[in-house]
Amino acid sequence: MPNIKSAKKWVRQSTTRTKRNKDAKTRLKTLFKSAEKATASAVESAYDKAAGKGTIHKNKAARKKSRLVKALNKSAAATAAATAASKPAKARKVSTRKKSS
Repeated sequence: MPNIKSAKKWVRQSTTRTKRNKDAKTRLKTLFKSAEKATASAVESAYDKAAGKGTIHKNKAARKKSRLVKALNKSAAATAAATAASKPAKARKVSTRKKSS
């Protein structure tokens, strides 16, 4: 433990900042994992705010946002392909009438 008064304050400040940053980073991880198409903009906004405050690096925020959009697009494409594959193909209409000659 430091003896100098200002050093004691530095310890208190760094402890407070560490706790705040850890909470923010944990929240970002949770948001990222539970993101859906509707909340993608909220997640991107949260990453921008964290980068602006210096909690995370701006390049990390950009990388995470890029990966989020990529994953959401991939899942949307997979969902679209699955629904297209599950729909039955249209059967060709066959006439049951006899042809009159």
